[in-house]
Amino acid sequence: MNAAPNAPRSTEARNRPARLRVGVVGAGRVGPALAAALALAGHRPVAASGVSDASRRRAEELLPGVPLVTPDEVLARADLVLLTVPDDALPGLVAGLAETGAVRPGQLVAHCSGRYGTAVLDPALRAGALPLALHPVMTFTGTAVDVPRLAGCSFGVTAPAELRLAAEALVIEMGGEPEWIEEKDRPLYHAALAIGANHLVTLVAQSLELLRLAGVGAPDRMLGPLLGAALDNALRSGDAALTGPVARGDAGTVAAHLAELRAHAPHALAGYLAMARTTADRALDHGLLKPELAEALLGVLADGAEGAGTAEGGEG
Repeated sequence: MNAAPNAPRSTEARNRPARLRVGVVGAGRVGPALAAALALAGHRPVAASGVSDASRRRAEELLPGVPLVTPDEVLARADLVLLTVPDDALPGLVAGLAETGAVRPGQLVAHCSGRYGTAVLDPALRAGALPLALHPVMTFTGTAVDVPRLAGCSFGVTAPAELRLAAEALVIEMGGEPEWIEEKDRPLYHAALAIGANHLVTLVAQSLELLRLAGVGAPDRMLGPLLGAALDNALRSGDAALTGPVARGDAGTVAAHLAELRAHAPHALAGYLAMARTTADRALDHGLLKPELAEALLGVLADGAEGAGTAEGGEG
C-alpha cells in the first residue's frame, strides 16, 4: 500500500494509533529524527538511550527535555519503542531485552533496519510485544534537517497482518509513504537500496577525486548538473538512459580510460572494470550495445581485468 504523495501527517481516526509515549533505544542518526517526527504528529517522546557524546548531542537537539536512560528504562516508560541500532547489534539487543523481562505485553516494538523484517523481533513477540519493521529509505545526518526530509520519504514496512494498518499509519504520521515488503524479500530489498545509495556515494566520491587529479578546480560544480540529469533520466527511463563509451561500444575509448587509471589511479581500476562490464551486459540485453561492437569492448575489459590482477598481485 502506498500513501498519496502529499499525504498529511494524519489518517482516519479508525486507523490512527492512539497518542503514544515513544522511546528510542540507540540515539544514533535515525532514532531521534523519527521520534521528533512522531512528536509533531502528537505522540510524546519520553526516553532515549545513548552513551556517546554524539548521541547525547543528537538527543538534546532533536528531543529537548527527553531524558537519556538505560534501554530497560526506555522500555519501562514507552508504549512504542524504536530500536535504532546497527543491523548486527539488533538480534542480540532484542534477545537481551526479552530475557531481562523489559518487554511488556501489548507494547509496540519497532526496528528501523532495512535488512530485517519482524522475525528478528520474535523474542519480543514471545514476551507479548507487537512487532513492526519500519525502515525509512533515506540517509540521515543526525540533525534537525532530517525531520522535514521525511516528508514523502518511502518506508519499507513489514508487520503481522493485524498490525499492518497501525504500522502504515505511523509511517504516514511521520510524513512518509509506506511500501509493504514481505518478510522473505527484506534482504533483497535492502541489497537493492545499498547498490543504489551506498555505491552511488562511492562512485561520486571517486569521480570527484579523479577530476581533481585531472586538474579540475571545482569538480562538484562540474558533476552536479551531469549527475542530476543522469539520475533523473535513469529514474524515468531505466536502462534506456545509458550513454557513454561502454553503451556505444567505443572499445578504444575504454582502453584509453583503463590505461590512464592504471597509470594514475590504480585503486580505481577494479571499480571501473566491474561497472563497465555490468553496463555492457545491460546495454547488450536492452539492445543499446550492438553485438558487432560488443566483442571488441568485452575483450578490452577482459584484458584490463587481467592487467588489474597482475598489478594488484605485484611482482613475485
